[in-house]
Amino acid sequence: MEPLIMIVALLIDLYVFVLLARVLLPLFGMSRYHSAMQLIFQLTEPVLEPIRRVVPPAGMFDLSPMVAMILLAVLRRVLTGLLG
Repeated sequence: MEPLIMIVALLIDLYVFVLLARVLLPLFGMSRYHSAMQLIFQLTEPVLEPIRRVVPPAGMFDLSPMVAMILLAVLRRVLTGLLG
């Protein structure tokens, strides 16, 4: 793979990791008001908020992080397939 493709793939992977942190850290008791969580919210909300407008919540569950991860996986595969 070319270096540019590797960098883009790495950035997508890192963003997926941040999305996972957003979902999992509250399950381990981290408050939404913790400074690390506020940073995670600032990084992820610009992607998740438009998805929430399209995908309604399933009961009390917010499916937007899962949808975002799927879309990012598709984007990563398309980019690496086209450019790789």
